[in-house]
Parts: sequence; structure tokens; C-alpha cells
Amino acid sequence: MEREKDTESWIKKQVEELGGVFLKFTSPGNDGVPDRIAIFPDSRLVFVELKKSTGRLNKVQQYQIQRLIGLHQQVCVVRGRRAAEEFMRDMRDHSMSSFDYWPEAELPLEDRDDF
Repeated sequence: MEREKDTESWIKKQVEELGGVFLKFTSPGNDGVPDRIAIFPDSRLVFVELKKSTGRLNKVQQYQIQRLIGLHQQVCVVRGRRAAEEFMRDMRDHSMSSFDYWPEAELPLEDRDDF
């Protein structure tokens, strides 16, 4: 059975191998903010929302993600292990785009209205 925690641990290890940190993100009074922040040595900061491969964002999460994107922040929604592998491939390639890594489709969040 796929567990979000396993995907989270795997990404943390991969980010650390690149010399970065993968921090737990909480913001009291701001429900729905992404789970984690990945900070890379090349100064990229990426907000990461983790979900199981079948997971969906709730309305508050959608709002918070759009809010961060509106502030020109990079946000990635990672749904499951396969999506985590694609996310890390893009991070190794120094991607600066916000993506929803989902088994069915990999779409820029800026182009989505249906999460």
C-alpha cells in the first residue's frame, strides 16, 4: 500500500543528496499551505504539497497554492512515488515551473483550473 509518508521520506533523501533541505512547513492560521518546502543550493525554494497518487486537493489547498503562485513562488503537487520521481528529475534539471505531478497528467499549475 502506498503511503504519503514513504514518498515524503524518499523525496527528503533525494533533496538532501543534492545538497538541499526538505523542511516541514506549518503556518498557524493559514490552513491548506503546502506540506513541505524544498530549498536547493542554487537558491531555488519550492513549496511541495504531497498526496497519495489518488489524492485530491481540497478548496483551501487550491486557494493557498494559487495564492503562492500569484506571488511568483514555485509550487509543486506531488501525487505518489512515480510522480515524486518525475518531480526530482525536474529538480535535478533546475526546473522553475509549478507543476501538478499526477499519474494521469503532468500539467503546469498556472494552466489548471480544476486541480
